[in-house]
Amino acid sequence: MNHNHMDEDTYNLFLDTLKRYVKERMVPAENEVIEANEIPAHIIEEMQELGLFGLNIAEQYGGAGMSASQYLNALTEMSWAAPAYRAIMAIGNGIVNTALSKNGTPEQREKWLPAIASGAVAAFAITEPGSGSDSAAMRSMAVKTADGYILNGVKRYISNAPFADVILVIARTSTEDLPRNGHISAFLVPTDTAGVSIGKPDKKMGQQGAQIADVILEDVHLPVSALLGDQEGNGFQVAMNSLNNGRLSVAAASLGTSKRALDSAIRYGMQRTAFGEQVTSFQLTQAKIADSQADIYAMECMLRDAASKLDQGLDIRLEAACVKMFASEACGRIVDRVVQIYGGAGYIQDYDAERFFRDARLYRIFEGTTEIMQLVIARTVLQQYEKGLV
Repeated sequence: MNHNHMDEDTYNLFLDTLKRYVKERMVPAENEVIEANEIPAHIIEEMQELGLFGLNIAEQYGGAGMSASQYLNALTEMSWAAPAYRAIMAIGNGIVNTALSKNGTPEQREKWLPAIASGAVAAFAITEPGSGSDSAAMRSMAVKTADGYILNGVKRYISNAPFADVILVIARTSTEDLPRNGHISAFLVPTDTAGVSIGKPDKKMGQQGAQIADVILEDVHLPVSALLGDQEGNGFQVAMNSLNNGRLSVAAASLGTSKRALDSAIRYGMQRTAFGEQVTSFQLTQAKIADSQADIYAMECMLRDAASKLDQGLDIRLEAACVKMFASEACGRIVDRVVQIYGGAGYIQDYDAERFFRDARLYRIFEGTTEIMQLVIARTVLQQYEKGLV
């Protein structure tokens, strides 16, 4: 159960500050972020000062100690601005914090959580050139030595890799496929370790400023203390634990992007005239606005419910998959309608609509594709029927 919870008054003050910061600093810097394909250093420093790198990390490690509900609400607010801002801090707050809190040793938590909370950038490396959703096909291998491990492998499309200070690497510790994925382990790898190199950032369809790249591991010597939780075989569990958080995080991003895109379309439609009237006065435009608003309300309700269940310590595998699938698909529908409301201008790069369209496309792919979500949902529901729980 997540015992973190920030005092309500403190939280509301923080949220007001964050909303102002998003509108006054993050949004105006978007063009700079996109052109340089990275967040300017002074903005990163401000984000660190605001405590954004430690929102979800416990107070004893220098974080803000937010509950899942509070954290996801903050992520939604941040996601009004370009996706790069969320990307730089969400992996440390989410996947890596969860892995350390649930599976790390006290020493590992003491070492890494305060560093991440104060702004160290974290990455999570599971995907490989030959394996994504299918972790049994993983090739990266950590071989035990007298004083630790030697790690070899290549990881692909790793978010934050070019900026990362530490990477949580999932690798095999056995060549055989053991039951319940016991051959998969997790390692904390500082990026300045000899043998770790980061490939050239991949050119992507959207989400500029959020970089992904290959992580190449060549005879990387790791001490025993790099093995997460001092035990082999917990890598799959670590990955699974982190997925619920990651999926809700993508749902929050989808929600933030949707709100921004719809706001942009309404503002544009109100000042644009056709046939002597505002574009927003046409009923077919209003239908698009109505459908989008209903989608946004559904996302908000689903996300609030799933986050509240996560805070209660309930198993939310089903809810997390539902909200991730629904929110990412709904966001896709909304940005498509937004381009349409803009008309010809929606296809021109001088306007925001085409960027929202490209940025949103990733939400249906990463942290579990829509198709994987459908399988997770259907299997979970069918299992409940087979067990007579329905």
